[in-house]
Amino acid sequence: MVSLPTTGPRPFRLGARTRKTVLVAHIATAGAWLGIDVVLGILVVTALSTGDADTRALCYRALELFAVWPLFVVGVGCLASGVLLGLGSRYGVVRYWWVAVKLVLNLVLVVLVLIALRPGVADLAEVGRQIAAGRLSAAGPGDMIFPPVVSTAALLLATVLSVFKPWGRTRRRIPGRPAGGRSEARRDVRSLVG
Repeated sequence: MVSLPTTGPRPFRLGARTRKTVLVAHIATAGAWLGIDVVLGILVVTALSTGDADTRALCYRALELFAVWPLFVVGVGCLASGVLLGLGSRYGVVRYWWVAVKLVLNLVLVVLVLIALRPGVADLAEVGRQIAAGRLSAAGPGDMIFPPVVSTAALLLATVLSVFKPWGRTRRRIPGRPAGGRSEARRDVRSLVG
């Protein structure tokens, strides 16, 4: 029986213990990311729903303390561990659609933390300082409800993709292999062998 090669050799293979360690890091960073998003959402909703100016000011200033850089750090950690898992496992980084979608989601969310969330959080922190000083009576968080909602939804989608692994392999043509893919190549080999 002739066995066909897969899509090519992996640059390296993670050992079982190393793979589990990286997987734990990946799950932990994703969980921390989700937790920070939930707290971010709670602070924004609390600021929206409270009538107390001191509570609103405290919520806005608390966003500045933990929202941007911790989110960025856990996002990059999740991205790095995910890429490491992909490179060192049979799933690859873009070999399967579900992995590719998770990669894109992670990249987009990390970039959005820096270009969309960071300026909004800085503005709200300044509003919080002005409310606390008595120079501003009321100001709403504006569109700040969207980052925790979008990020949480994307992270939950990534979790669902990790569990169900839908859509199969990406369709990449491998040089030297017929355009019909693996099944056509197997038929060609079987006709030659037997």
